[in-house]
Amino acid sequence: MRKWLLLAAAIVCEVTASLSLKAALDRPVLYLVVAAGFTAAFALLAAVLRRGMGIGVAYGIWSATGVVLTTTLSSVIYDESLTGLMGIGIALIIAGVLLVELGSHEIDAVPETTS
Repeated sequence: MRKWLLLAAAIVCEVTASLSLKAALDRPVLYLVVAAGFTAAFALLAAVLRRGMGIGVAYGIWSATGVVLTTTLSSVIYDESLTGLMGIGIALIIAGVLLVELGSHEIDAVPETTS
């Protein structure tokens, strides 16, 4: 359970850093938030991996969720467009992450054979 909380924190840090990047164009002091956010995100992702989550699952969820949240929140915060085609892309990203996660459990459930 702790690794999932760490992964969620990594996602929040990455999304915060990404959204702050646009704001930093007008307020350069926010580059400190950008640097701190990305640093924390990678440190937290490393902590998740140390706790045994597979890189494919951790990175897939981290990056895909980051894309979905950044796209959605930039639409709200910065009034950027969010088209129907982008919505389909977001749905495909979510479906892909679910398939990767479900597939990782399928591998864990297969008993090892000994020769």
